[in-house]
Amino acid sequence: MAETLNWSLSGSATLIALALGYLLGSIPFGVILTKLSGGPDLRSIGSGNIGATNVLRTGNKKLAALTLLGDMLKGTAAVLIGLHFLGGPQAALAAGLAAFLGHLFPVWVGFKGGKGVATYLGILIGLAWPVAFAFAAIWLSVAKLSKYSSLSALVASLLTPLVLWVVTGNRQAALLMAVLAVLLWFMHRTNIARLLAGSEGKIGQKG
Repeated sequence: MAETLNWSLSGSATLIALALGYLLGSIPFGVILTKLSGGPDLRSIGSGNIGATNVLRTGNKKLAALTLLGDMLKGTAAVLIGLHFLGGPQAALAAGLAAFLGHLFPVWVGFKGGKGVATYLGILIGLAWPVAFAFAAIWLSVAKLSKYSSLSALVASLLTPLVLWVVTGNRQAALLMAVLAVLLWFMHRTNIARLLAGSEGKIGQKG
């Protein structure tokens, strides 16, 4: 009876973590901040993406930085709430996964969200913040060598699950980040096509 009750409580906590994580991840900070600043509908300019990169196309660097921070911290918040208030590590992983899916497919803006890099990093901060520095170091190294932001994110997300496993020994967390990396790569499929064609824009390139 006790085991059944514990399983029921654990299952309920996981469901709550999934729901809360999705709702947090769905917050479209880019759309909200640009609208509050009196700017255009973010979905009508540039790539139509709701992330910080497209916000930067409005010319407002501060707004882009705030969007990046918001998209990152909503992933961190989901993981930490799951970890400390909704049942521990399993709830944290569930909340992190749901937050990422919420960012990619937010209910509030027609399920058309961002590409997930900032939220991926935010989830990583919540799970193992020292490994987030490894992600940043890989991103910066690839960016310096290639001048491609998208390639930097792709390489960093590819290597991070392995780094997480080696550093923490947490296979479940590493598996989660590997799944998120697959989703991140899928969302970058047009960037990958442009990289292969040699037409991807470089960091700092205009036009």
